[in-house]
Amino acid sequence: MAGKIDAKLAELNIELPKAAVPVANYVPVVISGNTAYVSGQVTVLNGEFKFQGKVGQDFSAEQAQQAARLCGLNIIAQLKNALGDLDRVKRVCKLGVFVNCAADFTEQPKVANGVSDLMVEVFGEAGKHARSAVGVNVLPLNVAVEVDAIVEIA
Repeated sequence: MAGKIDAKLAELNIELPKAAVPVANYVPVVISGNTAYVSGQVTVLNGEFKFQGKVGQDFSAEQAQQAARLCGLNIIAQLKNALGDLDRVKRVCKLGVFVNCAADFTEQPKVANGVSDLMVEVFGEAGKHARSAVGVNVLPLNVAVEVDAIVEIA
């Protein structure tokens, strides 16, 4: 039987991507006590990299919001893989959003709303979180956005 969050994903017509396998010396999720730490998730969709380039140069802020949303879908996929049941998510506590952007780009918070809005859509009140949104000069594989997460779990 599907849980509440799986039912919510179905209602929103959201299909989670396959959880990406690490490409370096780290694990996707570390669980310590009642906290899950999700490693930075990038703009990969079932093994294919999307949104490679700089925001404010190759992508608009609106396009980058979709990139951030994809990172969020990957975070949820990693949580499902690690926890088995997304109903174990009690609270999305903090998101760190990194935007690969042109030097004069200043709309990082707007880009970050792509993942923030997704977390609230999926987890409701429990999806409201603290957040950092920063611009960086480059990200791995030249992806436009990377997001990591700290999540309270049951």
